[in-house]
Amino acid sequence: MRLWPPKAGRILHSPPVEGAEPAGLRPRALAVTSGKGGVGKTSISVNLAISLAQMGQRVTLFDADLGMANAEVLMGLVPPYSLYDVLYGGLTIEEVAVRGPLGINVISGGSGLVEMANLDRERRRHLLDVLSRAGRDDDFIIVDTGAGIGKNVLGFVAAAREVIVVITPEPTSLTDAYALIKVLDRFDVHREVGVVVNRAADQREAGRVFGRLLAVVERFLSIKLNSLGWIPEDRAVALAVKNQQPFVLANPASAASRSMAGVAGALLQKETPAAAGGFWSRLIRLFG
Repeated sequence: MRLWPPKAGRILHSPPVEGAEPAGLRPRALAVTSGKGGVGKTSISVNLAISLAQMGQRVTLFDADLGMANAEVLMGLVPPYSLYDVLYGGLTIEEVAVRGPLGINVISGGSGLVEMANLDRERRRHLLDVLSRAGRDDDFIIVDTGAGIGKNVLGFVAAAREVIVVITPEPTSLTDAYALIKVLDRFDVHREVGVVVNRAADQREAGRVFGRLLAVVERFLSIKLNSLGWIPEDRAVALAVKNQQPFVLANPASAASRSMAGVAGALLQKETPAAAGGFWSRLIRLFG
């Protein structure tokens, strides 16, 4: 088993990558999720979105961790409004979205709002109807979901065309990630899942962690796992979080930033599975 090697440097507004998804299949909706909290899922979502923007991609970052949204905190943003204001304040999605680093659009799900985590059917359908007008001109929609296997999480994961499961070397992370992947396999939500190993000591540990998960999945499930890369344990990440900055911008020469560029590059080279309908329309069907 071979994991991709870290790639150094930054790529700004590069030409389209050979093998990237044709324009007719865009935007590519990609859900970043995890079996448990605390594995760096939101950090991966934020920095992946910015890395893709550095490569010339148009990106919307949707914080779909309803009721616990905090992606904007990692970017030092203070959005005046959130999806709560769309549902209950009569605002449009254009009024709620804010411009993030490198021009990415950021849509906040709201923070600490119990109502956002427990939407009734009518409000959920209204939310998804409004969102169907967002991100039409993007190359990527990065969806930062909640953790676990709750109804909202699985809905967003099922609607996305691609899924990244973030894991760490902790045994509980692997156990919970397997539980999530098992649910996706059981309901035939996705035929393949991308995996990013976060906070690995080195490439050998990252390979070992991915290999442990892969062995169990191949033995008991029919879903396919793809390694998209790994992010090392890096003090630059902790410092960037403390300063509310994406680490790929705060320290572009760090090992974590180079590795994140590798993940973004792997995605651009990856063939995207076909899906019926766009992300938002699939969400409406699933939740409606």
